Amino acid sequence: MASTFLTRTPSSAGNRKTFTISAWVKRGTISSANSQIISTGVYSSSQLFQTFFESDDTLYISDYTSGGSKSFQLSTNRKLRDINCWYHILFAVDTTQGTASNRVKVYINGVQETSFSEATYPSQNFDCAFNLNQLHTIANRNGTNFQFGGSMSYLASVDGTQELPTIFGEIDTTTGQWKIKTSITPSSGWGTNGFLILKDGNSVTDQSGQGNNWTVGGGTLTKTEDNPSNVFCTLNPLARGDLTNNAILSNGNTYYSSDQTGYNIRVGTIGANKGKWYWEGKFISHNPQTSPGMPLGIIADNIPIATNVAGGQAPYYYAYNYDGSNGTVTYNSSDTNYGTTILNTVGQIGMVALDLDNNKVYFGVNGTWTNSGNPANGTNGYSIIDPADTPLGFYLPAVSDRSSIREYVYAWNFGNGYFGTTAVSSAGTNASENGIFEYDCPAGFTALSTKGLNL
Repeated sequence: MASTFLTRTPSSAGNRKTFTISAWVKRGTISSANSQIISTGVYSSSQLFQTFFESDDTLYISDYTSGGSKSFQLSTNRKLRDINCWYHILFAVDTTQGTASNRVKVYINGVQETSFSEATYPSQNFDCAFNLNQLHTIANRNGTNFQFGGSMSYLASVDGTQELPTIFGEIDTTTGQWKIKTSITPSSGWGTNGFLILKDGNSVTDQSGQGNNWTVGGGTLTKTEDNPSNVFCTLNPLARGDLTNNAILSNGNTYYSSDQTGYNIRVGTIGANKGKWYWEGKFISHNPQTSPGMPLGIIADNIPIATNVAGGQAPYYYAYNYDGSNGTVTYNSSDTNYGTTILNTVGQIGMVALDLDNNKVYFGVNGTWTNSGNPANGTNGYSIIDPADTPLGFYLPAVSDRSSIREYVYAWNFGNGYFGTTAVSSAGTNASENGIFEYDCPAGFTALSTKGLNL
C-alpha cells in the first residue's frame, strides 16, 4: 500500500461499545512511529481511536478524548519485526464487560496477547470513537502522515459483536500454521457499519453485503500476488551493505532508491539451495546521466555483505553495462564481456534465472538472454563457483549500485505482477501458475515464494 490510504465516513453511528476489527497485514517498513492500521478522529480536536505499530515495533490500540486525554491504551511487549510474513491482527472490544481486562482483547495469529507494557482499560460502557459517524481512515491517521508501509488483506469489522479469531482464521491441519479463512460469517451478523474489503486484491467494495464501501484517500492502490497464503520474495531492509548509506526501499520493499554517498546493496528475503527460480528488475532512473547500469544478480548467504560491492569483496554475480559498450558478467571482481545485450537504459527490464539444480545462473534483457543462453534447456548459463561451500549453500537475489557517486532507482518483480505501482504491460507465461511476470518464465522455473518452495 506504500503511501496509499483509504477513507470512509459512516452515514450513522454504529455500536461504539462493542465491535471487532480484523486485518491481515504484511509490514514493509519497521521502526516507523504510528504506522496506522485503522483510525478515526483527530488528536486533541476530536475523540481519537487508533490501532498502529509504534517505532519500537510493538502493537497499540488506544482511544483519546477530544481534549487529548487517554481513555484507554494497550501496548504489547511483543515486537512484530518480520517483514517477510503476514500477521493476523484482531482487536476485539466490548466495554460492557464487568471485568476490565475483557473489555479490550488483542490477538496475533489466533493467540491472545497477555503481556503488555501498558494496559489501561476503558471504563465500563465507554463509547469509543470507532463506529462514530466521522471520518475513518485505513493505513493513515486523519490530519497526519502516519502511513502504513506494507500490504493489507481481508480487512474486516464487525459492528456489535466481540468476536473470536476463529471467525477470521483457522489452523492449517497440515502445517499447523494460522491461515486465512476465506469465508467469514460473524456470529451475530455484520451490524450497521460492518465491512469486509481487500478480499480480492485491491477491491474497496464492501463484500460483507452491508454496502459500506471505502474510497482511496491518497496514493495508488495496487493489487499484489503476495498474500497470506503465498508470500513472495522482496528486498530485505534489514540486510544491506554499507550501514551508513541511505538507500531506500518502498512499495512493499520492491522499489530500490540509492543515494550518492557510497555503494549500496540489498538482498532478497527468500533464498534457496536447490530448484529453479526466476525474477525481474526494471531500470527506473539514474543520475547523473552518464555510464548507467543496473547490477542485478545473486549473492551467497555465507558471504558477509560487503561495504564496497564493486570492489569485489563478495562473490556476487550480475549483468550490466560496464564500459558503455558491453554487457558484462562479474564474479568476485572478475569481468567477462558478453556483447551488446546490455542493461543500461531507463525502462529496460532485466531477467534472472537461477538454476540451483545445475549450479547455473542466466541473465537477460527485455526478453533476450545473454550469451545465447537458454535456461529451459540448460545451455550457455554462467557456472556458479563458490569455494566456501561444498556443496553450494543458499543463494539470495541481490541488487547494488553501479557507482558510489550516482543515484539509481530500480523496481523489482518477484512475481507480484508490478514494478512499483505499474502493472506488467503484457504478462508472460508461467506454467507453474505462481506469480505474474513481464516476460515468459522459463519452463521448469518459478517465482521465489512460499508456494514456489513447496512446488
